[in-house]
Amino acid sequence: MVVVTNRIPIARGHEIDFEDRFKRRVHLVDRHPGFVRNEVHRPRPMKFEHERGTWVEDPDAQGYYEVKTWWRSFADFVAWTQSADFAEAHSNRPPREMFSGPNVLEVHEVFTSTDLDVGAK
Repeated sequence: MVVVTNRIPIARGHEIDFEDRFKRRVHLVDRHPGFVRNEVHRPRPMKFEHERGTWVEDPDAQGYYEVKTWWRSFADFVAWTQSADFAEAHSNRPPREMFSGPNVLEVHEVFTSTDLDVGAK
């Protein structure tokens, strides 16, 4: 299984617009072969204040929304990116001012501790 994460820096003041666009999406990916699930992570920029020994909001930090799609295989994800549904799902691009920088796309393989064969000789 693979997880594809799109880390998206949303400009301050555009968070509601971004979330609304995502809520109104057409769900084309949901029915694509190999698709498992979709998650959106809302940023909550925090910092640890050593003086007080506690976590506090960090209004100066850039938070990234993370849009994660889970796939049975990397090949399933690639097939999605080459499909007409993908092109349609990404055809209505948001305005540039919604973003405060470039997005970052990451691909990770999912494994469990039993997959690592820890301690084997």
